[in-house]
Amino acid sequence: MTAQLSHLPNGLRVATREMPHATTISIGIWVNAGARDETAQEQGIAHMLEHMAFKGTKRRDAQAIATEVENVGGFMNAHTSREETAYYLRLLPEHIDLGIDILTDILTRSTLPDVEIERERGVIIQEIGQSLDTPDDLVFDLFAAACYDRHNLGRPILGTVDSVSSFQRADLNGFMNRFYGAGQMLFVASGAVCHDDIVARIGASLGRLPDAQMAKRMPPRWSAGRQIVVRDLEQSHIVFGLPTKAATAPDRFALMALSTLYGGGMSSRLFQQVREQRGLCYSIFSFASLYSDSGVFSVYSGTSASQANEMLAVAADELASIAHAVHPDEVTRAKSQLRASLLMSRESVSNCGDALARQIMLFGAPQDDAMLLAAIDDVDENAVRAMAAQLITGNTPALACVGPPTALIDNGDLAVRLTA
Repeated sequence: MTAQLSHLPNGLRVATREMPHATTISIGIWVNAGARDETAQEQGIAHMLEHMAFKGTKRRDAQAIATEVENVGGFMNAHTSREETAYYLRLLPEHIDLGIDILTDILTRSTLPDVEIERERGVIIQEIGQSLDTPDDLVFDLFAAACYDRHNLGRPILGTVDSVSSFQRADLNGFMNRFYGAGQMLFVASGAVCHDDIVARIGASLGRLPDAQMAKRMPPRWSAGRQIVVRDLEQSHIVFGLPTKAATAPDRFALMALSTLYGGGMSSRLFQQVREQRGLCYSIFSFASLYSDSGVFSVYSGTSASQANEMLAVAADELASIAHAVHPDEVTRAKSQLRASLLMSRESVSNCGDALARQIMLFGAPQDDAMLLAAIDDVDENAVRAMAAQLITGNTPALACVGPPTALIDNGDLAVRLTA
């Protein structure tokens, strides 16, 4: 599979990954602007704008946009993260012109009708309410605030009821005009595509799109905070974590291997020690949330209030033990999982498009699969131990919990346990 990247004269980037055996295509436009690029008054506006893009243009109303895509068996969706907003379609190759036309239409000719703003405002307020009512969603928003208090990365992507209730068409247009320009956009196509053909088509449709300003992002400071919400629940939903490096760090593959062997599957230390050996929970896993300039390594678990501190103690002990010793078989197994995950993802045109977009947004160019596999192979026990030691040395964890009243271990005491 060949990945290629071209730059149009107006600064718009066009990337493709040709997949010779694919019979479908995935196309999308990624915008280098997300929740962390909002002002204090704009909390949630990037997400609302993502919703509004499908609600009408000068040529199509909301129903026409959906109907035209589904008339040809296509699938359309979008997402907003803290650092990007993406709009994408899955289609058969013969409908490429329709897909490009719709993406171009919704991102350059959106009318943002007042009636749709009011309707979608209500939908998003319901979405916020659903998130607040779902403890294993709410705990992650609380955890972000615990990690990055008073920073955009600590705010919920959905915004608040008050902020969403205040947005008007001028606010949405202002955010779009600020960031939705050629230099901030990336068009990606994967599957049964030809690079030169895609470049020519995008040049014809978006080649005159004006530029926009680059997002100016203030690096966050680690807060090591604590967010506790008491709810009448059967379980305590708990997340704790430590600061780590950005998504572009050279030793990110050691972090991926660490997360896999520590809490990435049924053979991981967390699953075996916390669930299988002690029966302290049903679900537990580790994960890394990596951004362009920072990152967090975290653990989530749902457990009973009476066993929460024991779960935290065992999880801390296991991470500390990895900093001292890790078995070669664990590392080999983790690397096998990472290699298989990468190669399996390349069988999906959508996953290929997503991966290619993220690579270019972070690194400025596609990353060669052979290079990625070699980097995974280079990880050894020393690299994993060193990564665990970096996480726990000199860092106090952040912690969030949603559940019944319980006296959870103090953040500082948890930090001591991590380095014991």
